Amino acid sequence: MHVLDWLFDAQLVIGDQTVLWREVIGNVFGLLSALGGMRRKVWAWPVGIVGNVLLFTVFMGALFDTPNPVNLLGQAGRQVMFVIVSVYGWYRWTHRPDHATTVVEPRWASWKTRGLLVLALVGGTAVLTPVFRALGSYEPVWSDAWIFVGSLLATYGMAKRWVEFWLIWVAVDLVGVPLLFSAGYYASGLMYVFYGVFTLTGFFVWMQQSRKPSAAPVTVGG
Repeated sequence: MHVLDWLFDAQLVIGDQTVLWREVIGNVFGLLSALGGMRRKVWAWPVGIVGNVLLFTVFMGALFDTPNPVNLLGQAGRQVMFVIVSVYGWYRWTHRPDHATTVVEPRWASWKTRGLLVLALVGGTAVLTPVFRALGSYEPVWSDAWIFVGSLLATYGMAKRWVEFWLIWVAVDLVGVPLLFSAGYYASGLMYVFYGVFTLTGFFVWMQQSRKPSAAPVTVGG
């Protein structure tokens, strides 16, 4: 219990800014999960879930009475979504035809699927924006909604082993960085800057892997 108490209350003071260690540690676990995803390792999923739980308590700042009493409902809600979709992804990666190997093989989505992903990202953002605004999310609310929907689609795309899921993360990071800095979540904002570079690297790594004969680079719709 002492460890949990420390984890919940510990703070890092930088100048006049206070950062929760939970935010730092949660983002570190998220980075490790992304690294595992780039290397196509199954352990990326459970590691990511730990980070999601920690970050949920951070982004519901007003609820958990943190030094930054700002609720980012999209950011917090996506942590719950991450846990749910990560369980699905964990199952998909451990119950695949090539399950005898410790890494998964990437594949490309069809053009139809790519179009549906773009439509879902834009349409989902439009639908959720007024919902998040009514619930009191931080402005600009459309950014929070964009991050939530994009994160859902990217995590689902990773579960399906689509190479394109990395590009969805890039779109999320482009919006997420200015939102997090404006809301005072500096540790997460800095991590998003790094994620932006990392996700581009992940895309090219998966793209190269998909071209190898062993990867069976077929284009699929589901």
